[in-house]
Amino acid sequence: MDLTIMELIKTVILGVVEGLTEWLPISSTGHMILVDEFIKLDVSKSFMDMFLVVIQLGAILAVVVLNFEKLNPFAGYKNQAEKRATYRLWYKVIFACVPAGVIGLMFNKYMEEHFMTAPVVAATLIFYGIMFIVVENYNKNRTPAVSDLDKLSYKTAFIIGLFQVLSLIPGTSRSGATILGGIMFGASRYVAAEFTFFLAIPVMFGASLLKMVKFGFHYTGAEILILVVGMATAFVVSILSIKFLLKYIKNNDFKAFGYYRIVLGLIVIAYLVMVGDPTQNG
Repeated sequence: MDLTIMELIKTVILGVVEGLTEWLPISSTGHMILVDEFIKLDVSKSFMDMFLVVIQLGAILAVVVLNFEKLNPFAGYKNQAEKRATYRLWYKVIFACVPAGVIGLMFNKYMEEHFMTAPVVAATLIFYGIMFIVVENYNKNRTPAVSDLDKLSYKTAFIIGLFQVLSLIPGTSRSGATILGGIMFGASRYVAAEFTFFLAIPVMFGASLLKMVKFGFHYTGAEILILVVGMATAFVVSILSIKFLLKYIKNNDFKAFGYYRIVLGLIVIAYLVMVGDPTQNG
């Protein structure tokens, strides 16, 4: 393939969309389906399928960079109690990843083949948009049982991990599902969002590695550049979107994201009526 400036601009746009929608609970898949319909990279389908997953490595790196001190159990300045707390955090993250890891390996291919459609995405966008509004209204006058990440129990961590399984259905939003689960089972918005970010590290790294292995490590120079540019863009935008979300939820709830999801779902339905399902077109 001939790598042009236009292809790099398209790559940057995809990286921006990934960096924004991966962490905000609005479904990266739903946005990517729409964006890919209008912005098509001049690459093979197999490379594009891999690219849309591996680009998440840039987003993961943003979480690691922003939280390196909190995530690093080997820091020399930490005392033994702080190191034990860091290890406990990692144990909870790994424990919570078990459901999605097991179910994902068993059913991910089936989900991709049968649920990767615009109607499914539209339905899940709207359904979980409504759920955010309902849950936030229900929790309006309730005090969260867990307002400190270190106080998050293994039981609650595992329950949040179960909610992550829901994100195997496209349009659900991995961060949206886990944040909802955290809020419903007593975590504050901040704790739910923070644990969601950490939960993404092994999940997204594993998914990216599997896609790269499946694709094979035989890239052209142009393909390598597209991957690097996409991941670098996703990294920078993820830094900004994570900071924005954590600052936003200190004084606001998630209902705005719920309304946004509903509107986007209705836009996808309108697009389906007028144009057809882009995921079913060759």
